[in-house]
Amino acid sequence: MAVRPGTYQLNLEGVTAAGAKLQFHQAVQVSTGHYPTTRLTVAPRFVEPPKEMLVQIRNEQVVKKHIFAESAAHALWRGVFEQPATASVSGVFGSARLFNGEKHSQHKGLDFRVHAGTPIHAANAGKVILARKLYFEGNFVVIDHGQGLMTLYLHLSEFKVKEGDQVEKGQLIALSGGTGRATAPHLHFAVRWQGVYLNPATLLKLSPP
Repeated sequence: MAVRPGTYQLNLEGVTAAGAKLQFHQAVQVSTGHYPTTRLTVAPRFVEPPKEMLVQIRNEQVVKKHIFAESAAHALWRGVFEQPATASVSGVFGSARLFNGEKHSQHKGLDFRVHAGTPIHAANAGKVILARKLYFEGNFVVIDHGQGLMTLYLHLSEFKVKEGDQVEKGQLIALSGGTGRATAPHLHFAVRWQGVYLNPATLLKLSPP
């Protein structure tokens, strides 16, 4: 969700484990973001999918909409979120993505520079709500951490978990790859919170209780 630059009031309400109500109010300054443009070359079928694949793509969109609409009511995570792979970042959140010269999307995650077969670990505890191959995402894992917070792992080569599994922080969930719309093996790591994609780099820096 985009907002114009300016000052906004942040109001948070919560309840402690003992049942006491908490409130937090603070003015937040929103400034204009500046993001790079990334030009990528992929197989033409990932820019203009063949007609016989359009039904599959639409069905996958329905699956994702259903999956993203459900989240545990309580927090499943504990403590800080950890980087899912030991690697440097090769693609940043928010960059404009030009596939074969055409703009198709903003980059909604972080890309980690990993070779095919690199172990990928759960960023935190949660439930695997998706573990299957999709057209654009390739082999794709989504972990629900509760309260609308989810982490997404794309372009994998091999699953080490299945849908419905409960996972712990740091648990092996997959091996990296280059499946789906990918120019080369890497890990695309994304974060959704209550339907909005957030910069994973911010989540990895937080120190929640």
